[in-house]
Amino acid sequence: MRKNSIKNTRINGEVQKVLSEIIRGEIKDPRIHPMTSVVTVEVAPDLKTCKAWISVLGDEQAQADTLAGLKSAAGFIKNRLAKEVNLR
Repeated sequence: MRKNSIKNTRINGEVQKVLSEIIRGEIKDPRIHPMTSVVTVEVAPDLKTCKAWISVLGDEQAQADTLAGLKSAAGFIKNRLAKEVNLR
C-alpha cells in the first residue's frame, strides 16, 4: 500500500466529515440506523473513486438494513459530496 501524501490525507478527512454529516442529517431513509458512523475514508490518488468504511451500532438486522438504505441512497450521497467538497 502506498503512503498517503499530506494533500490526500486532508482530502480523506474532509470527505469523511462531509459524508458523516450527510448520513446523519440529510438522508431521510428510515432503514438507516441512527448510530451509524463513518470510520475511515480512502480517496484514490486520482480523486475519482472513494472507499468508505461504515460502522453501525446494533444487531445484524440493523446493519443489513442500514447498508441497504445507504446503497439505495448512493446517487444522492454522490451528488451531495460533489456539491459540498470543494477541492480548490
